[in-house]
Amino acid sequence: MQPHKIVSREEWIEARKAHLAREKEYTKARERLGEERRALPWVKVDKSYTFDGPNGKVTLADLFKGKSQLVVQHFMFAPDWEEGCKSCSFWADGYERMVPHLAARDTALVAISRAPPQKLEAFKKRMGWTFDWLSSADSDFNYDFAVSFTQEQIKSGAKIYNFGTSGFHIEEAPGISVFYRDEAGNIFHTYSCFARGLDMMNAAYHYLDLTPLGRHEEGLPYTMDWVRLRDRYQPAPVQASCCHS
Repeated sequence: MQPHKIVSREEWIEARKAHLAREKEYTKARERLGEERRALPWVKVDKSYTFDGPNGKVTLADLFKGKSQLVVQHFMFAPDWEEGCKSCSFWADGYERMVPHLAARDTALVAISRAPPQKLEAFKKRMGWTFDWLSSADSDFNYDFAVSFTQEQIKSGAKIYNFGTSGFHIEEAPGISVFYRDEAGNIFHTYSCFARGLDMMNAAYHYLDLTPLGRHEEGLPYTMDWVRLRDRYQPAPVQASCCHS
């Protein structure tokens, strides 16, 4: 941690007000970005997709559950994995209780992975989650929305992730895709985000960003190296320290 100047409460208020002005600039910029996002063109989804869930097969249209908007969390869980991605689980712990609030604004949320339904249900039970989680193993959905990759794609080193801006070293990647369904039943793909674009959906990160140590990921092998599945922080989360001990 950098050394910090210790000041009086009055001096702190003045410094905080100066920073508040910058925060308000950021808030206005974020609102403009949101307006631009909502104004993006759409792509009609003409391909049929089916998914496997605990009650059998469902279509993409079924996932809306009567709502006009659908948010899909592309959760990394390959068919041969024994548990879901720890980082995706970090996000899932945060959106687990949002489903009723989103539904109140005409929006459904589901998670989709390529692992079979039995594995999804078992992991979901272990983690205490209640959101809908479907398997796309029998469809091209993950590949079409650029969150699953063939071994040939990975070995080629091609930029196959995040709208062709980077490669990816394993078969599954994280992402979010958004869809709209009109009154005639037509479905449109309206938005997707990947990589750092997912940060804004992780409330825990934003709480950490308020603290003096921030995310405290400097010096780690990779930024999310510290993350564990919620039931694997044993005996307790490691205490932060300045020397990364």
